[in-house]
Amino acid sequence: MRLLEYESKEALASRGIPIPRGILARDPEEASSAVEKLGGRGVLKVQIPHGQRGKAGGIKLVNSPNEAREVAKDLFSRTFYG
Repeated sequence: MRLLEYESKEALASRGIPIPRGILARDPEEASSAVEKLGGRGVLKVQIPHGQRGKAGGIKLVNSPNEAREVAKDLFSRTFYG
């Protein structure tokens, strides 16, 4: 069975295992809103069934909701290991 990171975290949390807080975003506006809810800073990670996301540019630190929106626009427009 292959799980994406968010699916693994949901499975662990449902069994009472503590995990870092995270919010799944399906578009740039949701990414902006999620970063705002998380205190204005965060990490955007593409959800793909492949390792090496960071080396491929699929993990980005952001320092504001506006930056999250712009970074998410770029991430959603790209193909990772396609």
